[in-house]
Amino acid sequence: MSVAYQQMSAFKSSNSWANDAAFRFVRPNSSTTCNRRARWMSPKAAVIPNFHLPMRSFEVKNRTSTDEIKSLRLITAIKTPYLPDGRFDLEAYDALVNMQIEDGADGVIVGGTTGEGQLMSWDEHIMLIGHTINCFGMSIKVIGNTGSNSTREAIHATEQGFAVGMHAALHINPYYGKTSLEGMVSHFKCVLPMGPTIIYNVPSRTGQDIPPSVIQSLAESTNLAGVKECMGHDRINTYTKTGITVWSGNDDECHDSKWDHGATGVISVASNLVPGLMRELMFGGKNPSLNAKLLPLIKWLFCEPNPIGVNTALAQLGVVRPIFRLPYAPLPLAKRVEFVNIVGAIGRENFIGEKDVEVLDDDEFILVGRY
Repeated sequence: MSVAYQQMSAFKSSNSWANDAAFRFVRPNSSTTCNRRARWMSPKAAVIPNFHLPMRSFEVKNRTSTDEIKSLRLITAIKTPYLPDGRFDLEAYDALVNMQIEDGADGVIVGGTTGEGQLMSWDEHIMLIGHTINCFGMSIKVIGNTGSNSTREAIHATEQGFAVGMHAALHINPYYGKTSLEGMVSHFKCVLPMGPTIIYNVPSRTGQDIPPSVIQSLAESTNLAGVKECMGHDRINTYTKTGITVWSGNDDECHDSKWDHGATGVISVASNLVPGLMRELMFGGKNPSLNAKLLPLIKWLFCEPNPIGVNTALAQLGVVRPIFRLPYAPLPLAKRVEFVNIVGAIGRENFIGEKDVEVLDDDEFILVGRY
């Protein structure tokens, strides 16, 4: 008898549904004739239990506890730079991550919205997570965005992400093809067993809010690290009052979220540019003057949908090539001039890189549609 046969036999014998009447033909009783056709009784809802075991490892190298993820204050949603043909520029990427480490960031989100995971194949996505862990995993926490609106894809990507060593996963709720709250809970429960997980709520992108009731129903999982929340201070208060870890997902609100509403910290776009100042904002105590100093930069960054602003800014600072994967395109000339003035007001020394900030001409940017 084969091992596979034994496993399936054990599975069938240990599951009540296999013997449930709803899944069986109704046998005719002894008084019926042999040529009478058997009736099939359809169940109202036949839910087959998930018998796939999570593909995970408990080896200790690079393993991170959920509590360690909960303690992170400054997490940068790291930008992915490109070569002229649209492939990853790993040299520039490595320089960006090193600057985050040097200026005190606690973690990086790899392949998030800012990192343009939505423009990557899953092969590219997992490769970049693995590369980041391989090169920097002992110096900074690596959180892979392995979420998807397809539960099947989210499971597969998360298994692979943890297999290559990421410390935690970032998961969004199913977007565009939205689901019910029950479906949302089931979606997250499929990926939570694999390792520390941050759930990301950004209704402006997904078209659907993750209400606190969903998070509360998931809070019993020891792998729920917390929530990246973009719904403002009141929602953050809701979680901090119930002991759920929460990071602000809004750079313009993160100072007040941290010091007035109890957020653990921020998952930041602006820290791509000024990680040292963002660290000071999260670690140095309440500092309304620094917050006010940074608000013009943050407003500029989000004048168009993220990551257009940060991509443009990093190119102007000379730390990445001015290359965009479409459909993203650089900010117009007037906005690029405005950025040069913002850098002057804050101080070039507070931004990453060593080159002078430039306006750049329109024809210096390369837009790549096939890569």
